[in-house]
Amino acid sequence: MIEIADASLVDWSRAQFALTAMYHWIFVPLTLGITFILAFMETLYVKTGNEEWKKITKFWMTLFGINFAIGVATGIILEFEFGTNWSNYSWFVGDIFGAPLAIEGILAFFMESTFIAIMFFGWNKVGKKTHLLATWLTAIGANLSALWILVANGWMQNPVGMVFNPETARNEMNNFWDVLFSQTAVDKWLHATSSGFVLAAVFVIGVSAWYLLKNREIVLAKKSIVVASVFGLLSSVYLVFTGDSSARTVAHDQPMKFAALEGLYNGSEGAGLVAIGMFSTSETDPNNENLKDFSMKLEIPNFLSYMAFLDWDAFVPGVNDLIQGNEKYGYMSANDKIERGKIAITKLSEFKEAQKAGNDSLATALKTELVSTDFQNNYFKYFGYGYFTDTKDLVPNVPLTFYSFHIMVGLGFFFILLFILSLVYVWKGTFEKKKWFMKLAIISIPLAYIASQAGWIVAEVGRQPWVVQDLMPTISAVTKISSGSVMLTFWLFAVLFTVLLVAEMKIMFRQIKTGPKH
Repeated sequence: MIEIADASLVDWSRAQFALTAMYHWIFVPLTLGITFILAFMETLYVKTGNEEWKKITKFWMTLFGINFAIGVATGIILEFEFGTNWSNYSWFVGDIFGAPLAIEGILAFFMESTFIAIMFFGWNKVGKKTHLLATWLTAIGANLSALWILVANGWMQNPVGMVFNPETARNEMNNFWDVLFSQTAVDKWLHATSSGFVLAAVFVIGVSAWYLLKNREIVLAKKSIVVASVFGLLSSVYLVFTGDSSARTVAHDQPMKFAALEGLYNGSEGAGLVAIGMFSTSETDPNNENLKDFSMKLEIPNFLSYMAFLDWDAFVPGVNDLIQGNEKYGYMSANDKIERGKIAITKLSEFKEAQKAGNDSLATALKTELVSTDFQNNYFKYFGYGYFTDTKDLVPNVPLTFYSFHIMVGLGFFFILLFILSLVYVWKGTFEKKKWFMKLAIISIPLAYIASQAGWIVAEVGRQPWVVQDLMPTISAVTKISSGSVMLTFWLFAVLFTVLLVAEMKIMFRQIKTGPKH
């Protein structure tokens, strides 16, 4: 049976994984988007025969290569941490979680790595069309790599396509296609990749704006801005639609996360969406542990209900409804779920004891009960709740989730405006005259990274305390090792990743300052 680890070990294990994931995600979104921008630019080169497009493609390709190398290094460490720090999780659901990660390594990553080699070193060794194909396949491979990783993450948010095996006390995959095509997985892939497209477009526009401010590489900058602005605008509009779909999926499968991202404590029919808000603070509650309302908010009436259920008058549950229960709208209380979870854990323990004692008849009867549809739907469904005693532990960090979500959404709409203005100014031939806008474009680069990180804070902090939604809490997923060793590796990784990031930025800045080879 899985044991609960001490709080210090859990906290340091979470911190280490969060550190690695956030550093890794600094590099991934640029890779996802800039590969397609490269493919579009090289397509223009092959179609027109204009050598200027070749020079432009090779310049941005160099920046992509610098970013890709560091991203790979952090990604490898991230996967190893599942075995070193999260062995209970890997054992409990590894049969399911490991499959998409294996496919990612065998298929997508190798595909991406193979064609990257042709893309970088094949300019004078293969034909134009062959090289263009390699560039497109690199872009497709990078995004297929993201697909399998996000399928795995999507399953953690909404576990489907599995069956519990009492004999091994593990969850095993019984329908691969349910895992691959779950709405959560599809939404996460589409939303995460399109956010990478937006970030890459902002990056290209920002760097190009810097060249225009310096009165350098004028042709490269203008042509790059046109491609990136069109790509970014289309991607950002698409990002809105994928975000809208994701919101409904979250509202259905993770109502606590949905309540947290909107700071909704008390549910209501025709719930309004808080566009801008600030939580109230109190001297008696300095850590905002018992937040109930906003000190300031700008609310759009009924919009939250529509966003969640496509019904302007639908009931949207709040934190209190999900904890205390709401019989009228069919929401079970957290205490009831905890009791059902404890029954599931107890029944599994009785089965294992019967096996150990050699009581075959009792073991067979208990196994039959454990795998029955009724038990699975009414008790095992809440297995993870059985590890909790305090319902407060079931509530994520609401302020952090709320503010991160609104920063992400606000910046997303800001980027749409940025792309529109970029296209307008390029069309009118006044881009290089708008110094304020060029400076804004440069500043927008770090803002794009902030928005990207905020999105993952919403996704991962918002689903706490679950490592697998409703099935396995974070407190039971960690490896039983010394918290001191985890703390030591946390600081070692923090130093290592920071050094890598600084090195990457110095190399990137130096390459940008040098400019394309003439």
